[in-house]
Amino acid sequence: MLQFQKSITNKVKIIGLTGGIGSGKTTVARMFSELGVPVYIADLEAKKLTDTSKVIRRKLIALLGEETYNGPKLNRKFVADKIFNDKELLEVVNAIIHPKVAAHFKKWVAKQITPYVIKEAAILFENSGYKNCDLVILVTAPKQVRLARVMARDNASKTDIEKRMDNQWSDAEKQKLADLIIENLDLQTTQEKVEVIHQSLI
Repeated sequence: MLQFQKSITNKVKIIGLTGGIGSGKTTVARMFSELGVPVYIADLEAKKLTDTSKVIRRKLIALLGEETYNGPKLNRKFVADKIFNDKELLEVVNAIIHPKVAAHFKKWVAKQITPYVIKEAAILFENSGYKNCDLVILVTAPKQVRLARVMARDNASKTDIEKRMDNQWSDAEKQKLADLIIENLDLQTTQEKVEVIHQSLI
């Protein structure tokens, strides 16, 4: 039986789900969702908040310039070009966005009536979000497999993907802090692992 740390909500257990780009964490999140587990996709909610939050908009424009937004929408290519070769700037941008996402997530959790929820986040370790989880699941896959998946999915170059990977912790670093690890190579095996974890959590 899995042992929980003290929950930050004292009601719903918060299970962090993370993994490097191309690991398949979104696929694993969908598997939990299909089992009836509420899933919060932090990256998706962050995108919504960058488009709707006046505070985030004001701070990002002050930091990066007027080109940061195209009308009401974040100019994602402009921002990506600015931050992905500048780790310090990336950290500043994350420090603007992630507290808002954390507050939004806390409100979302309060509305759930379920033994546990999944919080799927790409940089759960990098931004210390794992500290607010009762348990963390890490999804892994070999680098070459991840590269092939993302190249096929995003029609992106190997160089561009490797740059994005370099802005995330390595699997070796993440494994030191993860409670459970799912190596996602075969979907059937991954599904079986998800079901075992789900039964343990409920």
